[in-house]
Amino acid sequence: MPKVGGKAGTDLFFNRKRNSMSTSIAIIGAGIAGLSCASALSAAGHHVVVFDKARGPGGRLCTCRGDDWQADHGAQYFTARHALFQREVARWVESGVVAPWQLTPAVLGSERNPLPEAPVRYVGVPGMSALGKALASGLDVRTGYTIQQPVRQADGWRLSSAEHGALDAVYNQIVVAVPAPQAAALLAQAAPALSTMAAAQNMEPCWTVIAQLAEPAQFGFDAAFVNGGPLRWIARNNSKPGRSGQECWVLQASEQWSAQHIEHDAADVTEALFTAFRQLGGPTAVAVRTHRWRYANCVADQIGSVWDASLGMGLCGDWLQGGRVEGAWLSGRHLAHQMLERRLA
Repeated sequence: MPKVGGKAGTDLFFNRKRNSMSTSIAIIGAGIAGLSCASALSAAGHHVVVFDKARGPGGRLCTCRGDDWQADHGAQYFTARHALFQREVARWVESGVVAPWQLTPAVLGSERNPLPEAPVRYVGVPGMSALGKALASGLDVRTGYTIQQPVRQADGWRLSSAEHGALDAVYNQIVVAVPAPQAAALLAQAAPALSTMAAAQNMEPCWTVIAQLAEPAQFGFDAAFVNGGPLRWIARNNSKPGRSGQECWVLQASEQWSAQHIEHDAADVTEALFTAFRQLGGPTAVAVRTHRWRYANCVADQIGSVWDASLGMGLCGDWLQGGRVEGAWLSGRHLAHQMLERRLA
């Protein structure tokens, strides 16, 4: 049975001497959890390869760009409450890849304020994707690899991808750092118990629209939580530090509305969300782009990560450590700690 770790609050020390015999580890998923785990294992001397189906690392920390415009269409910002993560964020700020977003969001509607406290909000610079790229620097990250069902053989784990077929390398250990429903499907044959555990976790979708405006919006705020209608969040992307170009607003639907319209045509979704934006007082758009996140948010567990030593397989992700960017980073680091404490090599 899988070994479930405790809370991810233990301070970890990974600057260990490199092992004379390192372990070969494949990490499936180059989001924040996978990159966090990979950097810790690599620093401890293990051979780590990270695979991801996307064109670049970072997962939901992503930025869409065009001629004279850009916008973050995934995670809008992140906060740091855990001491371990706060120290890491301070290093990112010092390096210039992250900066505070001086923002007090408005709250539109009659429901409760979703953020009664006022946390410091951080963003990647010059876009949210900058953080994923920085964390991937120095790691062996291979994008454009949609990993299929892993197969365990006598000599270790073998992988194949939809784009490249069977891969030559054999791996001693595997880390799965993808959203819970994807992990469940990926491991259905290779690790049924882990697959069942991941399948029990519900993740919520989010429809997102990027609107390039014909003229600046005159809201009197740069971002707002919306209580009522299809929208949940609107934000002027240009108000974030390091941004430039044409004014763009990011419109994100609520989890409930997104779930109800998950299979609807993108054009219909765009019309509904932009109509709601106009009703709030937003100007017309010269262009819009729409993105569907099937797995955006979750009511997350707090177990940190899962490590099954008998299989040589682990799970990490925000869905195992309270959600959000902070949870993803802590989960990846927590899994690396579990693996290293059990002396991988």
